[in-house]
Amino acid sequence: MFRDAFCGKISKSDVGKTVTLSGWVDGRRDHGGVTFIDLRDHEGLVQVVFNPQLSEKIHQQAHGLRSEFVIKVTGLVSIRPEGTLNKDLASGEVEVLVSDLSILNRSKPLPFLIEDGEEISDTLRLKYRYLDLRRPSVQKHFVLRHKLSQAVRNFLNRHNFLEIETPYLTKSTPEGARDFLVPSRMNQGTFYALPQSPQLFKQILMISGFDRYYQIVRCFRDEDLRADRQPEFTQIDMELAFVDQEEIIGIMEKMIAKVFAEAGSLELALPIPRMSYAEAIERFGTDRPDTRFALELKDVCDLAAESDFKVFRSVVENGGLVKGINAKGMASLSRKEIDTLTKEVITRGAKGLAWIKMKPEGLESAITKFFKPEVLDKISKRFEAEPGDLLLFIADKKQVVHGVLADLRLNLGKRLNLVDDKQFNPLWVTDFPLFEYDETAKRYTAIHHPFTAPLDCDLPLLETNPLKVRSKAYDLVLNGVELGGGSIRIHEGTVQNKVFELLGITKEEAQSKFGFLLEALSFGAPPHGGIAFGFDRIVALLAGVDSIREIIAFPKTQRGTCLMTEAPSEVDQRQLKDLHIKKDLT
Repeated sequence: MFRDAFCGKISKSDVGKTVTLSGWVDGRRDHGGVTFIDLRDHEGLVQVVFNPQLSEKIHQQAHGLRSEFVIKVTGLVSIRPEGTLNKDLASGEVEVLVSDLSILNRSKPLPFLIEDGEEISDTLRLKYRYLDLRRPSVQKHFVLRHKLSQAVRNFLNRHNFLEIETPYLTKSTPEGARDFLVPSRMNQGTFYALPQSPQLFKQILMISGFDRYYQIVRCFRDEDLRADRQPEFTQIDMELAFVDQEEIIGIMEKMIAKVFAEAGSLELALPIPRMSYAEAIERFGTDRPDTRFALELKDVCDLAAESDFKVFRSVVENGGLVKGINAKGMASLSRKEIDTLTKEVITRGAKGLAWIKMKPEGLESAITKFFKPEVLDKISKRFEAEPGDLLLFIADKKQVVHGVLADLRLNLGKRLNLVDDKQFNPLWVTDFPLFEYDETAKRYTAIHHPFTAPLDCDLPLLETNPLKVRSKAYDLVLNGVELGGGSIRIHEGTVQNKVFELLGITKEEAQSKFGFLLEALSFGAPPHGGIAFGFDRIVALLAGVDSIREIIAFPKTQRGTCLMTEAPSEVDQRQLKDLHIKKDLT
């Protein structure tokens, strides 16, 4: 037997017992002829003592122990001597007096210390991920991840959802990010795709008569990476039949509240507030607003039109926007600091940054001379400006103005210490547009995906003004991060075909890519809808880490590589021949 107890679970209640423990040598100390080892397993540390008075042979063996050796010890649990208690350890009141030692495995010298708080480069951590994962601070993230996944499963099981698996090898239907393709050996010249989501399959399950489905499922997207993206990720995926938006939101709110409670008694007040897409864009410039602080955007198009400032007037006359933010208390910024802000907004797509300092002695700006005093007074009132404030303006196309000011708002929120990291502000964003127009491609694209249903009252606009059509879509946003999104789906073939037509998908393309779905819809499809949550993002937020890589056991780098396994890698020429693939494209 390797153990009959766990290191981190040994306590005063075990005093007088003989226990067998196994684990890793976390640290070693020699004091007055006695050797002390901190023995670590997944439950924590315990101090084990090698005293020559108990066994000279065992004590000599202990001299050879080094960090990360794997050992088994048997000994008597005793109270630590007075003055040596360690209040930072759960087992800090006791120690184990070793009477038997077995070295189960030795370790080479380590590339870094297995200690919390050590500064280790990401490259080194990912190359030796198996060592990085031994650190208690890293392991606790995966304990949390497990607890949250169980909370989700338990909740959905109690609400009559069935966990049903969908294929990993499927048809390429690229309607979002780029697919990962898998060549088929048995069907030469053809390819499977790894699913970006189980979207079409879960709709098929509803058509098949399953009332409620879920998966905690792996998804794959071949896109450029950043801190909150990985080529393979996990989502909580759900679909329900004979439901409307209200029913789905109601169930999901209860599930998210349960997950938060499981993460450490975090209570979410229900119902979660809601905001339309139009209002979110108007007030915050983004459809995933962080509502923990104010600094809302203010539209000054009407006042800009009354000015003689040509930059503002021409933008308004050409259908653009002039909006701004009141940077509270930042009128003390130097010209150099404002120039730095200007450079930042230019890198995000703006042509420049206009500003007005609200000084006690009056307004300071190069643009105030173009405004009548009464107009400046209206601007001040609109922004609720006070002496010491700094008004910042962007004038450009709507998309540029909203995108740049949304980023600037977050930047200012951090600079002004307005963001409370311990506060959680969830928000439902609803009534998204069904389409947006891609100026480059000169066609409509779907805001969510092509299977999202339009609002019933907007159906006539599909024929006359598609950009005015709102959808039955809903996103759950938390502190400026999209946790998940979903929609009521199109369940009528005629509406689905019309949406495909507006998206520039011909009947032949629709049949080629989505023929099985269109065929299924023709056999009595029920009204249905669903949602998918980014499980990695939820865990990362509740774990208090910035990157989802911290809560994925074996993540990829930003170049999509695994430093530990060195994937992706070259493959044998024979494997390529079996797949009828040639690497030389010239």
